Amino acid sequence: MPDSISVEVVCATAERQLLRKVTLPAGSRVIEAVEQSGILQAMPEVAFDPSRLGVFSRRVSPDDTLRDGDRVEIYRPLTIDPKDARRRRVR
Repeated sequence: MPDSISVEVVCATAERQLLRKVTLPAGSRVIEAVEQSGILQAMPEVAFDPSRLGVFSRRVSPDDTLRDGDRVEIYRPLTIDPKDARRRRVR
């Protein structure tokens, strides 16, 4: 087992996106990657909610263990419910 892993942390708003690569000790958790990436400081406009995290489009817990090559995604809150958006488009 390697001593360290390399992961990407990504976050996007309507205006911009940011991707940071970080190297962490093997066995690191999702929240540790987010903290080490510095994305939250670089994008203060993002309302961070630890329950809105994913790895390769799959929701995960902040305490889930990462594997080498994972991509941690910080999701922003929805501005409109997808069902409501569909209803509005139909009208």
